[in-house]
Amino acid sequence: MSHKVLLVEDDRAIATVITEALRDEGFDITACASIAKRDALLSDASFDVMLTDIMLEDGDGLDGIASVREKAPSMPVIVLSAQNTLDTAVRASDSEAFEYFPKPFDLDELTQAVKQAVAQSPRSSASEGEGEGGDLPLIGRSRAMQDVYRMITRVLRNDLTVLVTGESGTGKELVAEAIHQLGSRRTGPFVAVNMAAIPHDLLESELFGHERGAFTGAHSQQIGKFEQANGGTLFLDEIGDMPAEAQTRLLRALQSGRIRRVGGRQEIGVDVRIVAATNRDLTPMIADGRFREDLFYRLNVVPIHLPPLRERREDIGALTRHFLGQAREEGLPQHSVSEEAVAALSAHDWRGNVRELRNHVFRLALMARDEVIDAELVNDLLPKPVTNGAGESDNAFEASLATWLDLKRPADGSLYHEALAEFEKPLIEHALRETNGNQLRAAELLGINRNTLRKKLGELDIRPEHYVQRR
Repeated sequence: MSHKVLLVEDDRAIATVITEALRDEGFDITACASIAKRDALLSDASFDVMLTDIMLEDGDGLDGIASVREKAPSMPVIVLSAQNTLDTAVRASDSEAFEYFPKPFDLDELTQAVKQAVAQSPRSSASEGEGEGGDLPLIGRSRAMQDVYRMITRVLRNDLTVLVTGESGTGKELVAEAIHQLGSRRTGPFVAVNMAAIPHDLLESELFGHERGAFTGAHSQQIGKFEQANGGTLFLDEIGDMPAEAQTRLLRALQSGRIRRVGGRQEIGVDVRIVAATNRDLTPMIADGRFREDLFYRLNVVPIHLPPLRERREDIGALTRHFLGQAREEGLPQHSVSEEAVAALSAHDWRGNVRELRNHVFRLALMARDEVIDAELVNDLLPKPVTNGAGESDNAFEASLATWLDLKRPADGSLYHEALAEFEKPLIEHALRETNGNQLRAAELLGINRNTLRKKLGELDIRPEHYVQRR
């Protein structure tokens, strides 16, 4: 399906140039030169995005923006103007424009902005977007998400390093994928590596590769992530979990554009765009020496912060409908959702953010008996808050153990095994609270191997990100 764009521009030359450029990109363009014609077109058809000049032949394009919102409340609007003043920019911002372009504008930048606006348009996601685009779509018309979209469009035509921050489940990898897929490196590979999922002693080998015989078990040469991403984008997730030595080698690679495989002698040139991400506050880590300050500045050239879902509750309705479409694609019954149900969902804090919301919507799609999901079902199935120590006594574990010993009175010889089965989970949770969710430090505190801790986290369904204190 072609995406429909309404262009409102009374300068014929400019209208022709924009029309031809967008048609070359596959858009279906309808152009007009007046407010009256614009309103008539909006009454008769739906559009994915509207581009409008301010000074039109029959009035000010922004003066009638309220009527546009009434006809198409969720349609992104891009404002164009030859009156390049602060007042004009403020008026465009006050009208909740998706983007503002002063004339003369860069045609490539305008085209990219239209693509980004169309990608998150509710009309687009309701048609071909449902069930596609990954688990955590970048969907939302909130002001916070508009800021994210604008930052993404500003880095598409350059290779500046980007650092994406935000809580777990907000969609940081999707930002990296969007930068890659919409940018100049789209024809190259996109390679993602999760720093927290790789044992520290193997991280350098994963990033830079190794030669045969470089260490015990290195039976053959391995190409690292940098070489795999050559010509494309390398996404470094959970960058805050990198050990110090790997941070040093990463900094050297970023500075020189060259890497050396573990056990190798030859330096290899690599051409990669780096997008890094973290759900942690790196500032205190820099202060106590756990993260290199010079590496932080090298990564944080363009910061993009993804807001938690509780700070953009107005997007929950659109996300819910999108996930219902995904659920249908995966074989679950087709459902719609009532406004009361959306309100109930929007009132919840969603500590796991968009990822948690998606899982809950899938659960609603499975359990709902009626075609329309109502607020009663939403409230019945809302997840209970995950306790992470907030409001709990630091002695909760010790008190629970004492109570258990008094009530249970295990038989001789069974105390260790019965107590372990009962308190293994709260013990690990206690260690994560003490270490602010850092798995390596929690494993050291418990006196166990980090891989053992990771296995236990999966077995006991413990999510370390819930124990990170937000600042």
